[in-house]
Amino acid sequence: MSAELILIADDDAAIRTVLNQALVRAGYEVRTTGNAATLWKWVSGGEGDLVITDVVMPDENGLDLIPRIKKIRPEMQVIVMSAQNTLMTAVNATQRGAFEYLPKPFDLTELTNVVKRALESSRSPGIAGNNQDEEQLPLIGRSSAMQDVYRSLARLMGTDLTVLINGESGTGKELAARALHDYGKRKNFPFVAINMAAIPRELIESELFGHEKGAFTGATNRASGRFEQAEGGTLFLDEIGDMPPEAQTRLLRVLQEGEYTTVGGRQPIHTNVRIIAATHRDLTQLIRQGLFREDLYYRLNVVPVRMPPLRERRDDIPELVKHFFSQSVEEGLSWKVVDDLALDRMKSHPWPGNVRELENFVRRLAALYAGDTIGVAVVEAELSGFDSSASTGSQNSSSSIGEAVDNHLRDYFEAHGDSLPPAGLYERVLKEVERPLISQSLAVTRGNQLRTAELLGLNRNTLRKKIRELNITVTRSPK
Repeated sequence: MSAELILIADDDAAIRTVLNQALVRAGYEVRTTGNAATLWKWVSGGEGDLVITDVVMPDENGLDLIPRIKKIRPEMQVIVMSAQNTLMTAVNATQRGAFEYLPKPFDLTELTNVVKRALESSRSPGIAGNNQDEEQLPLIGRSSAMQDVYRSLARLMGTDLTVLINGESGTGKELAARALHDYGKRKNFPFVAINMAAIPRELIESELFGHEKGAFTGATNRASGRFEQAEGGTLFLDEIGDMPPEAQTRLLRVLQEGEYTTVGGRQPIHTNVRIIAATHRDLTQLIRQGLFREDLYYRLNVVPVRMPPLRERRDDIPELVKHFFSQSVEEGLSWKVVDDLALDRMKSHPWPGNVRELENFVRRLAALYAGDTIGVAVVEAELSGFDSSASTGSQNSSSSIGEAVDNHLRDYFEAHGDSLPPAGLYERVLKEVERPLISQSLAVTRGNQLRTAELLGLNRNTLRKKIRELNITVTRSPK
């Protein structure tokens, strides 16, 4: 049996040589060219078992070849490689029917593995998407860390699979969710976002599923929930780790049965929405602590996507800075640039708040400094202020819980001052604090209730009573 023939098109002779050597060593026959016309001649003549093509070639864009190849040889897989390492490149390659997109520079071992998979799947025709104008998506950066994100998102855009996006605060989880929606098949329907951490626990079920008139005190009219508002589109559940147990049970039913009931309602309502969830927390740890349902986790974590922190993609900082300065110009501020030394200083900063912190920092520079060029002295002075603020915050961590509760209640009263829920807010706030305190203490003591009671300074019977009242699951784990 003859070896399978791989056709390679790239205008870079060095790339052609490297690919030829690697694939010949892997046992394939290889034919290379530096232009799209020759590649098309081979394919249209029935030659080759697999195509590997660059995007930018002297006579034609490699992406434009894919639909033509798929039209006459639907079984032939196409692998796209490109130095234009943006999300749009990955999206275009996937939507036009490419089997895989590989950003340059790529790992030769990864390439040969992709070739093997592509040849194995050659009997399953690829799906060619619609042509799309090249335009900028909200995710910025060409680092290798972001390439993994782009490739994952590109594969998922044409599906309805449930996605769980993990990442620290400020990494762009909602931007990734919006990209999945805006460039997916539900783009003509609503994108609705809800942040679990920003809504009082007792109101989350009503916010998600809506409520009937008279369902609770103050419910004077029927109200639609986020599921109803997102019908046909995408519902983005941000900070899913903060969802209370009762709402978790209701959400699990939606994912299992495709239907829900409003608060106070009895008639099941069928729903057709795509669920994308996000969290900065470790859900597996919350499961061990009894704070998150394991069965819900597996329903949500169908396809995980990890958003890298800025410290893992420092090479993207110059492009991000340019983008944020551009946004400042649109808001009426003058254009500014940052010199190389200043950029180096920014690259060395840890950016604990990730891209969101960088964005706020750049906007601050744009607003406060009149010069067209920002030098290292300015950046150093501003970052020193940031660092000292962070240091002060860590030194005052003993007051951070009180401050967080104070801020939460202030926001709560501002949002609901004229339509407060039934009496009992004092007890509910205490439970909001007690539950995580007891759960975390049980986790530290590995579920040993005697040691937990000693740690908290409580009578053991009192601890047991509170565990029952707060519906806390106790899991004993070995040392």
